[in-house]
Amino acid sequence: MKIISTNIGERKEIDWKGKKVATGIFKYPVKHPIFLDVKNVTGDAICDLKYHGGIDQAVYAYSLKHYSYWKNLYPDVDWQFGIFGENLTLDHIDETTTHVGDTFIVGETILEATLQRSPCMKLGIRFNDMKIVKQFWNTSFCGVYFKVLQTGNVNVGSQFTQVKSCPQNPTIADLLQKRKNELGM
Repeated sequence: MKIISTNIGERKEIDWKGKKVATGIFKYPVKHPIFLDVKNVTGDAICDLKYHGGIDQAVYAYSLKHYSYWKNLYPDVDWQFGIFGENLTLDHIDETTTHVGDTFIVGETILEATLQRSPCMKLGIRFNDMKIVKQFWNTSFCGVYFKVLQTGNVNVGSQFTQVKSCPQNPTIADLLQKRKNELGM
């Protein structure tokens, strides 16, 4: 695996059903290295700390291979890396084979897979279509949150080298299904 794009976003206020909502989902590629810190990506806006950021959700990665699936469903979207709110667009990451605790050296950092992304209405706002939220829940293409065990810079082309495998733990896709079941979906 390697990084295809590094993406950060600024705080943006949007109108959601007559209410102002702050979001950081509007992420775009940057040409410089990004610093992965313990609780977040330096320079990247996190507006809802209840659901984003923090130690177990410091960095969000999404697979480029998933983009083709979504492009078929949303051909009129302005497709840019970072559209799913990911900090790292990877050439490939498979949520069905990535386990909680799997650990990778990436650039100057060490990252540990921790959680799935559970989509909310902000993804629908980013796509200008709320249908994507349910569609996202109904795939295993949720992306992977990482804990930063060692801080540092990463950039486009940085390789993910797995240094620890935890096949005894649930996969990221397993976590998504469990969360879906908890919500009665």
